[in-house]
Amino acid sequence: MTEDRQATFGADGSLDTETPPEAREGTTDRGEAKDEHETNGGYNRYDVSSLLQKAVRRSDERVAAWAAWELARSGYAWNLWDRLNLYVVEDLRAGQDVALLVERYETLATERWEPDSWKGRLCAIHAALACARARSSREAANADECFRLVAERRAACGADEDPPVEFPVGDLEPGGPYDVVFDQHTGEGARKGRGTRFFKTHGARVGPEEDGEESRRWQRLAMVLSDVEYSDAELDHALAPVSADDPWAEPDDDDLRD
Repeated sequence: MTEDRQATFGADGSLDTETPPEAREGTTDRGEAKDEHETNGGYNRYDVSSLLQKAVRRSDERVAAWAAWELARSGYAWNLWDRLNLYVVEDLRAGQDVALLVERYETLATERWEPDSWKGRLCAIHAALACARARSSREAANADECFRLVAERRAACGADEDPPVEFPVGDLEPGGPYDVVFDQHTGEGARKGRGTRFFKTHGARVGPEEDGEESRRWQRLAMVLSDVEYSDAELDHALAPVSADDPWAEPDDDDLRD
């Protein structure tokens, strides 16, 4: 393997062409034959892989960078990228842009360059540091485990038995807390005759932050120009953000038409 890195020079100015230890395939840095799943530094790659994810989860940048470098240089870049991609869905707060960065770094390291080359190792370090600096959260993993266990308890109950714990939406039926979802896009909503008026007035609302001024201006004008005649109360309600305390609360249509 040819090491792809910048040239270095010795104290006398001569070009240093010595093959670095990590370039000798099949051996550790000390020149000893590597065991299966052993890294160049003599570590078990499963341990280093676990260390990588725990380090980025705990925002330990130095350890995360080393673990990524060790895996990449040892021929386990596939393990590194698999673990980092797992991190962005298992241990990252939703909405973090680092998920896209990891994908880009992986593409550069594995498709444009060799994963264990100098450039490939830089990509590995960059990705690990980006992950370690992102906001960690177990929210997705916690939600998945919680919902799975609720489903098990729910399924174990008899037909006439109330489950000890329910899903957040309960039975999800018309007339319940989430009645607004039954609009023209659902069978139940269509049977209730909930057409464009209901959807525009109730189902299309956003919040709790107010939509942008331009967006609200477009929405109001589009509603006014449509074939449906909306009352001023309906127009105001459609543009008003939902309540932060109760985002599903909606008034009756009759109250808005008065």
